[in-house]
Amino acid sequence: MSTATHEPHVPSLADAPEELHFEVRESRDARRARLSSGVLIVVVGLLLGVLFFSTTGTARFALSDAFADVQLPTIEVPGAAMVALCAVLCLLAGAGFVSGRLRGRLPMVAGIVAGLAVVLGFLTWAAAGKDLPFPVANQLAGTVFTATPLILGALCGVVGERAGVVNVAIEGQFLTAAFAAAIVGSVTKSIPAALFAAVFASVLMAALLALFAIKYLVDQVVLGVVINLLASGVTGFLFDQLVQPNSRALNNAPVMDPISIPLLADIPLLGPILFNQTILVYLAIVAVVVVWWLLFRTRWGLRVRAVGEHPKAADTVGISVKGVRWQAVLVAGVFSGLGGAFFTVGSVGVFSKDLTVGNGFIALAAVIMGRWHPVLAATMALFFGFVVQMASQLQTLNTPVPSQFLLMLPYVATIIAVAGLIGRTRAPAADGVPYTK
Repeated sequence: MSTATHEPHVPSLADAPEELHFEVRESRDARRARLSSGVLIVVVGLLLGVLFFSTTGTARFALSDAFADVQLPTIEVPGAAMVALCAVLCLLAGAGFVSGRLRGRLPMVAGIVAGLAVVLGFLTWAAAGKDLPFPVANQLAGTVFTATPLILGALCGVVGERAGVVNVAIEGQFLTAAFAAAIVGSVTKSIPAALFAAVFASVLMAALLALFAIKYLVDQVVLGVVINLLASGVTGFLFDQLVQPNSRALNNAPVMDPISIPLLADIPLLGPILFNQTILVYLAIVAVVVVWWLLFRTRWGLRVRAVGEHPKAADTVGISVKGVRWQAVLVAGVFSGLGGAFFTVGSVGVFSKDLTVGNGFIALAAVIMGRWHPVLAATMALFFGFVVQMASQLQTLNTPVPSQFLLMLPYVATIIAVAGLIGRTRAPAADGVPYTK
């Protein structure tokens, strides 16, 4: 009797399955963000094309101010040609977004090119044919100065919202901090005392936000609006009843002097801009690094991000969700306190009602545009500072654009950012969601 033996089957190339092809589909939100960004860039490019027909002469850009020890050359560019080139770059970048053919890092590159083209094209149109050159040094120095409170306010928003607490009350924290700094600075004539008072007042407002948002589960957006109104009302009442009648004693705070860093401050163009500033400017720069390190390089930062993304999972492994959120909101209050002090002891030395004029909301927009990342949020704050400074600089060039429209530019940019027309943004998953066991 014979037995059959079965040899094991060895797979061959003929047995291999057909090649699989995977199609990556774009989500609805990503498509909407891509199309809205592309259309917006195309519209701006068309506007630059319209400005091309009214551009005459040469545009001059002065790299040094009149009092600089080292005078850098003034750059001259043909106005119409530069505006036309910037318009074409915007249209190409916008077409790339609309077509959806940009992959990998190309959308980011196209966005940067479009942004630079918009700024350069608009400034060229404004400076072309004018008697005075556009002061680049003043523009950059004013950008850093104006963006300082926005950077600190944006860091406040990033820390709080990374933990899951929406902070619409940055404006109110700014206002109370500015008021406290003005009062204490006027009484003590001490800059450190004024800064301490500003931080203390802002942290108190942050504690109020945390109390009702975390403990009593009040809607965080509505709560932020209420805190802003409370800050405006309380500071306005105290200003009318207490400060204004005694303005010499209670509203005459010292102003910070610039601190020059030896050698670095002597660098042409960049030296006076970056290394001859007040202590608050330096603190804002250091704060960006500190917040980044806290959020992404420490155990505490990991817990903050965990309770902002998935609080139930964090609670499961023994993390106190409410405790971490309290800590994040109070730490965030320190940054908004420093930002609020800028409006009084950091600049003019006096307080007036509603002094912050919406800067807290612009800082909140920087948080959204910066995608809740400290470095990106600070970059967006610099962008807003650039727009604000540009509006004031263009008024000196007698551009045909009404000054009221120029002053609207930062707020228009804020609306565009909050509406989500520039890129896709995703907040932390539990941002604004109260946590209950």
